[in-house]
Amino acid sequence: MRNKRSVAIVLSAGVGSRMNSDIPKQYIELMGKPIIYYTIKAFEESNVDGIVLVCANEYIDYCKNEIVKKYGFKKVIDVVEGGSERYESVYKGLKACNADIVLIHDGARACISVDVINKNIEEAYTKGAVVTGVKSKDTIKVSDDNGVIINTTNRANTWIVQTPQTFAMEALVDAYECMMNDINRGTITDDSMVMENYGNIPVQMLDGSYENIKITTPEDLIIAEKFLKSMNEV
Repeated sequence: MRNKRSVAIVLSAGVGSRMNSDIPKQYIELMGKPIIYYTIKAFEESNVDGIVLVCANEYIDYCKNEIVKKYGFKKVIDVVEGGSERYESVYKGLKACNADIVLIHDGARACISVDVINKNIEEAYTKGAVVTGVKSKDTIKVSDDNGVIINTTNRANTWIVQTPQTFAMEALVDAYECMMNDINRGTITDDSMVMENYGNIPVQMLDGSYENIKITTPEDLIIAEKFLKSMNEV
């Protein structure tokens, strides 16, 4: 089973407007290094065989020289240009992969642990589709467009979805191609939705970590620094 090849697609093409920064959030320095450094470092130290970094065209040379080369990341096999939408960036990353198992991860989730990455790989070998997440600590309400509550979810079965999201490569590519050809696809916010709506493999939730936050706003930088220090990442 372990002779299967796994590749991580790390998404770093977002703008990050909520960070109120002149540069994309994943390149903001945290404890002297860009946020994306910590993300790639976790995958570099994991059991993945390769990493494809997806970024905006104007940051390709920066990522190659100031991230991959500067910090000596050996598992980064390609740096490719992303798209205008998240799913377009993922699709471009998939086309750059040669793998049996593919992990898709947000570059701004710098507090991902090696253990969670490795668990994704192992579970995907047998299940074919797994999504990292944590059980909601709060009661979740669903409202209509006017803010009127129409449903209260069962907290025991409500998950806060994270990344990595990990799939059998062939099945995910097939699902993505079906989705890309569907002119009525609607809003796609993560890869699990693609598999749920267009794939043929049930998606299994996988316990992640509450530390695995997506760095989105300035206050997240403070939290991420504390988490990274506690994880001995620096």
